[in-house]
Amino acid sequence: MELKLIYPDLPFWRAETSRIALFMGGIEFEDCRPSREEIKRMKTDGTFPFGQFPILLVDGEKLAQTAGIARFCGKLAGLYPRNDDFAAAKVDEVIDLATDITLKMQPALREQNPEIRNIKRTELSREILPRWLGFMDQLLIDNGNTVFFVGPSLTVGDLAAWRLCGWIQGGIIDGIPQTQLDAHPALLQHYLKIGKMPKIIEWMKRHYNS
Repeated sequence: MELKLIYPDLPFWRAETSRIALFMGGIEFEDCRPSREEIKRMKTDGTFPFGQFPILLVDGEKLAQTAGIARFCGKLAGLYPRNDDFAAAKVDEVIDLATDITLKMQPALREQNPEIRNIKRTELSREILPRWLGFMDQLLIDNGNTVFFVGPSLTVGDLAAWRLCGWIQGGIIDGIPQTQLDAHPALLQHYLKIGKMPKIIEWMKRHYNS
């Protein structure tokens, strides 16, 4: 099976979830990170079925949508439940929640007016994110003392949440403090634990700027 994952050279969770899953599973794939010029061409040549990233080519066949790609890659890598429908749905729940949080953040991130942007980002940090990250924190608590979202081991749901949290409190979004997770101890513990896994550390050394 030939796999080609297409997404810009960014460590955003929508692509990193699947990239890291394949890497951890020892699954060979082409990690295509197109330039801006290549992206412009791809948007006109039919590469993107819905006009957006990420895209996974499987033996030349196109697969779109973050969650669908993550499930597929997770199954290949052994990081998605195959024989437990409820556990699989719980993993989907985490990925979909990550999508919801991302969408909740977009108005504040896309606002061009500086004054309105400051207001929206203050609301984002003080009201919106605490509420929605609280939902994610509660999922971890509900799963018991495992530090994972579903069952006793790592899934693609954990990878999605880990990169989402890294984006939120990584210091790259003006107006969002690097202490954003402090009010959610289960989520903070999860973020720190996943970041210390040997394969995750290996991936970061290869692809993230120190």
